[in-house]
Amino acid sequence: MKKSLLLLLAILVAIGLAACSSNSNSSSGTNSASGSEAAGEPEAETVTLSFWRHDYAPEAEALKKLIASFEEKHPNIKIDFQMIPNDQYETKVRTALAGGNPPDIMALDAPTLASYANQEAIIPLDDYFAKDGNKDDLLKPVIEGLTFNGKMYAAPNNEGTIVMFYNKKMFEEKGIPLPSKNVDEAWTWDQVLDAARKLNDPSKGVYGWSPTPWGFAGHEGAPYSEMAFLWQAGAEILSPDLTTSKGYLDSAEAKKAMTFWKSLYNTEKVSPKELPQDAFWNGKVAIHVDGPFAFSYQEQNFPDFKMGTDYDVAPLWKDKNMIGTTGSWGMAITSKSEHPDEAWQFVNWVTGVEGSKVWYEETKNLPARQSTFDSFAELKEYPMNIYAEQLAKYGHPRPVTPAYPAISEAIRLLFEDVGLGNADVDESLAKAVKKIEDGIALQKQ
Repeated sequence: MKKSLLLLLAILVAIGLAACSSNSNSSSGTNSASGSEAAGEPEAETVTLSFWRHDYAPEAEALKKLIASFEEKHPNIKIDFQMIPNDQYETKVRTALAGGNPPDIMALDAPTLASYANQEAIIPLDDYFAKDGNKDDLLKPVIEGLTFNGKMYAAPNNEGTIVMFYNKKMFEEKGIPLPSKNVDEAWTWDQVLDAARKLNDPSKGVYGWSPTPWGFAGHEGAPYSEMAFLWQAGAEILSPDLTTSKGYLDSAEAKKAMTFWKSLYNTEKVSPKELPQDAFWNGKVAIHVDGPFAFSYQEQNFPDFKMGTDYDVAPLWKDKNMIGTTGSWGMAITSKSEHPDEAWQFVNWVTGVEGSKVWYEETKNLPARQSTFDSFAELKEYPMNIYAEQLAKYGHPRPVTPAYPAISEAIRLLFEDVGLGNADVDESLAKAVKKIEDGIALQKQ
C-alpha cells in the first residue's frame, strides 16, 4: 500500500515538473495556440466586447478595417460593433447606462464626457495611458477636452473644427470674389450675407447660405456649429467658473448673434428652414459649413463634384472674433465592463499612434496626435491646412461640465426657436438661460 502511494506521488510530481518546464519555455504573456497546446492546456477563453458608436458611413468603414486587423492580431478578443443613428445615439446610451447594461466601449463626444464621468459611468484611463497610450503625443487641446477633475476619461479618434464650403461655379457665375484661404482673413458675417443674397435663387430652390451642417437636427451637430455664432459676437455661454449662465448667454452680444441668426431664416430668407438631403453637394445650397470628413463623403457619394472646379473651402466666418468650435469623438470604457484590460487593448489599437494614422488615411478627419500630423505632408497643404491652422489659432472648446447635456439642448432649442420658429430673441434667450441654470442646479443635488 505504501509503495503504491509513493509511486503515485512520484508520477504526479513528475507531471507537475514537466508542466512547469513547458510553461517556462513558452513566451511570457502570449495567448498563442501553439504555446497552449505544448503545455497541454486549453486555448485562451474568447472575450467578446460590445462597442457602440453613432452612425456615419465613412467612419464605419474605417472602424471595420481596424476591427478586422485587431481581431487578427488578438484572436481571443472579438468586437461586437453596433452603429446607432445619430439622433438616437445619446438616448440609447443613457437608457442603457440607467438600466445597468451599457456596452463595454462607447463612443462619446468630448463635452458629454464630464456628465458620464461624474456619474461614474466610465472609467479613467490615466493608468492605461501611462503604460502604453503615448499620451505625450496627443495635442494639448485634445487632452484638455477629455479631462474631467484631473483625470482623462477617453481616448480620441480625432480632433475637429468646421470651415466654410462654397460653390465655386455659382460664385463665378454671379461675379462674386472668392473668399481668402488665409485663416487670418476670414470673411465677416456681413460679407457672407452679401454673397448669400446674390446666390439665393428661390425659383430654382437654391439657398445662399446654410450656417449649420445638418440644418435643425436633433443631435449634437447642430449646437456644435451654432455655438460659434455666440462666441464670434463676443458672448459666452457660461461664466469662467462654469457655475452660471446668467449675465452671459443673455448678454447684449448674445442678443446680437441671435438677431443676426433670426434674419438669415426669416427676413433675408437666404437659409433653409428645411435642409434638403445633401443640399450642398446637390447644388441646393451655395455656402455651407462642414468638417474634414466631408471630403471622403464627397469622394464616395459625389465623385463628379470636384474641389477646385465645383467647390472650394475657406476659413469659417467671423464677427467681433474669429472663433471655430473644436472637439470631437473619442472612445471610453464603461464602468460595467467585465473586461476593461481587453477593452483598452482595442481602444488603444484604434486611437494609438499607428491606429491614428490608419484613421486619418481612411476618414481624413483632423488628427488628435502630433505624430499623425508629422506623417502626412498633405496636412500642411490646402485644404487640410485651413482646418489645422484654424484649430491652432482660433479653436474654442465646448464647455466641459456635467451640465453639458442641458447646455447642448438649450442651445439647440434656442437657435431652433429663433431661426425655425421666428421667436422673440429676448424670450428665447431667457428660456435658454433657465434651462441651463436648471441643469447646473440638478448637478449640485
